[in-house]
Amino acid sequence: MRYIDLAVILTYLIGITWFGARFRRGQKNLRDYFLGGRTAPWWAISLSIVSAETSTLTIVGTPALAFGGNLGFLQIVLGYLLARIVIAFLFLPQYFRGEMFTAYELMRRRFGERIRKLTASIFLVTRAMAEGVRVFAISLVISIVLGTGEIASIALIVVLTLFYTFEGGMTAVIWTDVVQMSLYVAGAVLSFFVILGKIPGGWEHVAAVAGAAHKFTIFDFRFAPTMDFFSRTYTFWAGLAGGCFLTTASHGTDQLMVQRLLSARDERQSRAALLTSWVVICVQFTLFLLIGVLLYVYYGDQRLAAPKQMDRIYPEFVWNNMPVGIAGLIVAAILAAAMANISAALNSLSSTTVVDFLRQRAPQMSEGRALKVARFATVGWGLVLLAIAIAARHSRSVLEAGLTIGSIPSGALLGVFLLGVLTKRPREGAAIAGVAAGLAVVLYINLYTRIAWTWYVLIGTTITFGVAWLVSLFERGGRGDRAWN
Repeated sequence: MRYIDLAVILTYLIGITWFGARFRRGQKNLRDYFLGGRTAPWWAISLSIVSAETSTLTIVGTPALAFGGNLGFLQIVLGYLLARIVIAFLFLPQYFRGEMFTAYELMRRRFGERIRKLTASIFLVTRAMAEGVRVFAISLVISIVLGTGEIASIALIVVLTLFYTFEGGMTAVIWTDVVQMSLYVAGAVLSFFVILGKIPGGWEHVAAVAGAAHKFTIFDFRFAPTMDFFSRTYTFWAGLAGGCFLTTASHGTDQLMVQRLLSARDERQSRAALLTSWVVICVQFTLFLLIGVLLYVYYGDQRLAAPKQMDRIYPEFVWNNMPVGIAGLIVAAILAAAMANISAALNSLSSTTVVDFLRQRAPQMSEGRALKVARFATVGWGLVLLAIAIAARHSRSVLEAGLTIGSIPSGALLGVFLLGVLTKRPREGAAIAGVAAGLAVVLYINLYTRIAWTWYVLIGTTITFGVAWLVSLFERGGRGDRAWN
């Protein structure tokens, strides 16, 4: 019976790899490889944004959060909407002044080459680390399905994704994202109803049991400026601040997302893609959290023990309890989310490496040569992600581990981007001092305090912006000579 499920999974893996590799045709330069020639429609970019934002961390980790807690994670999603509004009307107009390939070209235009390389370097290091955790998350699923070791599972998914990303570039990333997102949403909806059908009494019973256990609680409005308040991860205030600042940083300054926004035909389509993506992401998070609630009721009714590693609860249930064929489809859907995110990371890491570093050293490089370098950079980053994923096997919660790693540098990046967009006085030296201070403070908080990761971006942004502004008061020359109007 398992052979049918394995056949479904294998068919998907072969099919999506072949589909993505087909987009190699017609690629002549970096604009085609990194921006898809700016031909993708806004709705495809919107779904691609959601696909990158969701990842396997969401599919594996979000049900586990609801199983062990409640729907409080949705408080962070409210902050996602505020962030998109800020990006749409503050950052996008700057990105569409001229043709840019990376977010960090904006920093060169405003401050200079050193701050461009600094912000690009921060992105490369932290994106690789966070993506390595995401790659490991998928090994949990593959090891359950194939019974292979985690290292072999990691290598399999990285190699397949690397192949079509190497061949198809950003066009392959966007269109495979559309296919893969459709698949994993369909898989989630299907699993929701299958799990519900296994619970005697249906939704009425779920509502009674989960309601009594406060599983449907979303908002926590408790407010008290104490260490206990800042150590709680999922409160309304932490969610609003954390979700807003984290998403403004990730979608407004992180090349993984900015590259998608830059791939739109114009600023208007880019804005439409960004804003509509929030509706989809909100529905998705709600769906995966409710799956966690269903699993809580099911496990309680059956008196089953939860797995020691809570992130395994959803994929283990799918593989061990779903009907033949359906289990394979849902596992393929989880693999789809993983491959979508890995491909996006590889392309964004490659674009930053080539545009912000390598091409600066060889400005006379031909377009054909640059395209070859971009493909080999993609391979290099694939090997890096493979190594980090292997090292990330001991994470307690893959979702929170990925979000924490991403939050540590995001405040410094957002702070310096806001400094460039909102002010005219600070110059490059002040910007560098602000970034250094922001990173140092957040690293200290992460290592030596109990403050939750949802506050990291807000704190890092405030420190970076504030220190840079103070340093600028002592800079000679006053107003930055690169400032725009």
